[in-house]
Amino acid sequence: MVPSSSVCTKNNAESLLSFNCPVLFCFFFGLPKQIKRSGTDVLVHMAQLTVDIGGSPGINCRGFCEYCYFKKVQGVQPLGCRYCLPFKKGCDYCIRGIREEYAGFKDLKTIADETLANLQTRQGDIERITISGGGDPSCYPRFQELIELLGSMEVPLHIGYTSGKGWDDPAIADILIENGLTEISFTVFAADPALRKRYMHDPTPEVSLEILKRLCRKTDVYAAVVVLPGINDGEVLERTCGWLDRSGAKGLILMRYANTMDQGLVLGNGPLIKDQPVQTVDSFRDLVSSLHGRFRMKISGTPLWDPEIGSPFAILQEPTLLAKLPRVQRKATVVSGSIAAPFIEKVLSSCGSAIPVVPVKKEIACLITADDLRELDPAVLEHVVILPGRAFVHDPEAEALLCRDGVRRSVIRGPEMLTADAETSMGMTRNDVLAMEMDGFMDLIQSINRYGT
Repeated sequence: MVPSSSVCTKNNAESLLSFNCPVLFCFFFGLPKQIKRSGTDVLVHMAQLTVDIGGSPGINCRGFCEYCYFKKVQGVQPLGCRYCLPFKKGCDYCIRGIREEYAGFKDLKTIADETLANLQTRQGDIERITISGGGDPSCYPRFQELIELLGSMEVPLHIGYTSGKGWDDPAIADILIENGLTEISFTVFAADPALRKRYMHDPTPEVSLEILKRLCRKTDVYAAVVVLPGINDGEVLERTCGWLDRSGAKGLILMRYANTMDQGLVLGNGPLIKDQPVQTVDSFRDLVSSLHGRFRMKISGTPLWDPEIGSPFAILQEPTLLAKLPRVQRKATVVSGSIAAPFIEKVLSSCGSAIPVVPVKKEIACLITADDLRELDPAVLEHVVILPGRAFVHDPEAEALLCRDGVRRSVIRGPEMLTADAETSMGMTRNDVLAMEMDGFMDLIQSINRYGT
């Protein structure tokens, strides 16, 4: 198997958590920024620093929300992934990392030491500091000290995710603002305190909502709502949208609830809520469309869609850009999730491909496992198969499953990302998304032309 990247609509962390628990994994990256000095363009490396506070879902967050992706997770066998050694199925990423199994919050000294060490390896100016981890930052026991420590660096602060359940005093909003908080992702669920208490197990929901309201006045707040049909949708959702809009939220991401393996519960812990209805993908997209434009804040949804940008796969609305992609000159079967597959096939068809994209039952490409490949009919596959690079499958096992009819096939992994889901596109322009899609599909087509028959 030739490892490369991933045919998916988002990175693995987002894929795992976007639906029922929007926690972000930690990462570091830098962005080049062009400035002018004395009439000369200078490329300055503006770096973002992510501070990992540790913690585990359900333990360091005042208990699982009713809909949390990690609820009911027991010991599971390694799924396999692109990081595994060829001779061993299972690595730290697909055994421990996927379940966010960490030994509680890190102490403040450890965080300070790690931050200092990371700063010493960075080049250029720090543009932003993001606080993230497996637990909820609002539940960090020395949260105020942490914020004051990071605030002393005089760099804009960003909290990658919080439910607000750990904050019991509205004054924390002022402390955050005073120490340089500029952006926060905040799961609200509903503007109704009783619903927050019932489904998020927030002990002080009125306080959490007051903090959110204060932060909306001074920072960029991106709220999130996991939509449970019959509970916080309909009129409840409309009231929540109205409350957020009046408060001054920058945007709202609606997240379709997942309750089964096909919808993304790859850890064997579904259903999360017994007999809880789940919207179809089309119904969810219609819900996002119906709310878009009715409020000042931006409203988008995951897995579908961003009405403002037209993503995922906004490139399908740009025939001029499609014409600039390379032509498909060889044959290979692209395997993807059931949501992305039709879009990918349309793009490849416009580039001359006559080979259907093969969908698995799993909706999200990055969450494809060996069980999904086991259900595919090898007879429909070409001699070269391109899998999502971030699929949770061990390379040798993928080859064995896709060659079980006795036909020898080459199995490779595709590009890192093909498009942007709503969480990614929330902070992007349409041109940013289109550039991402152009790069992703160029890589995919080049893989087909390089490895195909």
